[in-house]
Amino acid sequence: MILFTTVNKSLLILSSFTAVGVFLSFAFLLIESEGKLQKAAEKLRKIGFLAALLWVGTSLFQIILTLANILDSSFSDALETTTLRSFVLQVDLGRFLFAQFIIAVVIVLAVRLVRTALQSIIALALALLGLIAPVFQSHSASAGSHSLAIGSLVVHVIALALWVGGVIAIMLISDLDKDAALARFSQLALWAAIAVVLSGVTNAWSRLNFSEAWSTGYASLVVAKTILTAVLIAIGFINRKYLKNAQGSHSRFVIQLIAGEALVMISTLILGSWLSNTQPPSRTELAVDPAISIVGLATPAAPTLTRILTAYNPDALVIALLVILVALYIKGVAVLKKRGDSWPVGRTIAFALGIATIDFATSGGLGVYALFSFQYHMMAHMILGMVAPIGLVLGAPITLALRTLPQGRTPTERGVRGSLLALLHSRYSAILTNPVVALALFDGSLFVLYFTDLFGNLMQSHAGHLFMNVHFLLAGFLFFHVIIGIDPNPRRIPHLVRIVMLFAAMSIHAFFAIALLSTSTLIDNGYYQTINTPWVTDLLADQHAAGSIAWGLGEVPIILALTATFIQWMRDDSREAKRIDRNESRMAAMGEPDDLAQYNNYLSQLQRRDEKEGRQ
Repeated sequence: MILFTTVNKSLLILSSFTAVGVFLSFAFLLIESEGKLQKAAEKLRKIGFLAALLWVGTSLFQIILTLANILDSSFSDALETTTLRSFVLQVDLGRFLFAQFIIAVVIVLAVRLVRTALQSIIALALALLGLIAPVFQSHSASAGSHSLAIGSLVVHVIALALWVGGVIAIMLISDLDKDAALARFSQLALWAAIAVVLSGVTNAWSRLNFSEAWSTGYASLVVAKTILTAVLIAIGFINRKYLKNAQGSHSRFVIQLIAGEALVMISTLILGSWLSNTQPPSRTELAVDPAISIVGLATPAAPTLTRILTAYNPDALVIALLVILVALYIKGVAVLKKRGDSWPVGRTIAFALGIATIDFATSGGLGVYALFSFQYHMMAHMILGMVAPIGLVLGAPITLALRTLPQGRTPTERGVRGSLLALLHSRYSAILTNPVVALALFDGSLFVLYFTDLFGNLMQSHAGHLFMNVHFLLAGFLFFHVIIGIDPNPRRIPHLVRIVMLFAAMSIHAFFAIALLSTSTLIDNGYYQTINTPWVTDLLADQHAAGSIAWGLGEVPIILALTATFIQWMRDDSREAKRIDRNESRMAAMGEPDDLAQYNNYLSQLQRRDEKEGRQ
């Protein structure tokens, strides 16, 4: 059974990585025209379709094999309808595996239907989501720090998929298109390789006690995979070095290097699938606290200001996202400086503060205590949804991207910048930036999340925590982008409407806080009672404290946004007045009357006409 599982997992990984590589090529590597895919994509489309079909079959087979291993039964026993249905609908691991199967089916359709680079980007994101879905219930989910172990493994899988999938796609792209694709992929491959190494080391460190596990077979597999990864990096370095000197990327030596890289990658994938089916040696010190099984973190001591400011539990996935955002922002500013353009320091400071508050609310002390107390969860929610987005919005990241992203490689190619512009001007962007939609997502989602079973269910897993954090951040960013955003907006609304929106948001938020304060039963579906935090003696009082925090802390960012809106309104009026003065001055210099003189002249003409008609 282990052999079948390893072979199937290897084929699953290979097929899914190939599908990722195909969409990566569609979205970024192949040259498109006005955002539409060209003939060069058709060969990859056929291969991608076959890979997606194989992904569907192996993901379905993986569900059955996993169930058989859990039940320690035969393959035929796992096919029993009732047992199989219960596994995919009631067991978390079965749900995530079934989600991967459903996404693989969607990918089969997407390979056939995508016709533009923008659609390919969406399909690429969906393929990566399907690929990482089972990670949240892998061996890492039982490791010490869920946020570190699971997050690092998610980063590892995504980076490896982009790296390996890209190499496979490069092998399949025709020689005529290989030059342009390789030039762009080499930059991505470098960062993906770095992410693979760092995330792999972090994940192994979080899961293993090396002093005890060094002699185990699992550690040997980790070492072997590390060596193969080092070989891959070396081959990639040689490949890129010769690529710069070769007259064509399809030169024989470079093709041989790429083929060798692909072969080593496939060997690494097989080893990785074997590793994923091997139970790692447990870290015995993690069994002290019963909260470990749910939170993945030992219960911290009672909160004090010092402990909140100094505690830290790294969420590897969030940190990776923040690092990418910061790196891209710094690179954008550096590009502007290099070509002699300026970028306001205040925007950079605002963006940095937004990033810092996100880290504090997810990995910092506030993020740590949010896992054990409802009132600290609400504080983290307020920071992520109402404080951090203001800093990000005032940092104007979209404007920076539009000023620094590379143009198309041909006169008709949109490129990355063109794709971003197309997204900003799409009907989907217009719908999202509608004031009613932005307000509904910002405040309306509070009632859906906290006054249904959704909150209690999401709190049970790291994936649920991640979903809530991302939702808070994106909803807040969208709302404040509409209200005080500096970046381009397809729907620029009047300042008076913005003020009305802010007062509406303040009222709805206050109503939510009052509703939370008025609750007489717990709304967490037993989560906080299960982890049994010793310094939270009254769960209902803790829930009411969360309502008070939502009321008090939630109004402050709204007031700040209201102040910023008034300032922007006055500045816009001042700029408009100066524009009118310049126009009038220009007209006066040309001997033309200003608007008021023209209007008075018009009235005089009407009066003379009326008098003339009266005399007649």
